[in-house]
Amino acid sequence: MFDKEKRLKELTKQQYDVTQKAETEYPFTGKYDDFYEKGIYVDIVSGEPLFSSEDKYDAGCGWPSFTRPIKKLAYHRDQSYGMERTEVKSPIADSHLGHVFTDGPLDTGGLRYCINSAALRFVPYDKLDKEGYSEYKKLFE
Repeated sequence: MFDKEKRLKELTKQQYDVTQKAETEYPFTGKYDDFYEKGIYVDIVSGEPLFSSEDKYDAGCGWPSFTRPIKKLAYHRDQSYGMERTEVKSPIADSHLGHVFTDGPLDTGGLRYCINSAALRFVPYDKLDKEGYSEYKKLFE
């Protein structure tokens, strides 16, 4: 189990604001927007696995986009800023990740998980064993 309070103190201001205050980073500024290495993306707070690079694609929106999560996420209705959206949160840490939309690639189900880079940490494929994520290697077979 992770120590959430300790982890929150280790976050940058942007990581904290995004994950805990549901803020959004500016488009095309996140380190994972134009990033396509092989591996998985985990919650910056808890380390829980969220997305695979196998499901990442360039939606042109300015944020990392995925067609599906690795595991079940938490979903909440979001009517902020006069919009109707579905917020995506990590189930264990309750971190705000971003939103899911229905304008994704139809051949993979039509969903687009639009996620803030500041909510993520990337674990390269060749470090999955070392970092305790060995079971996720099967996603790349």
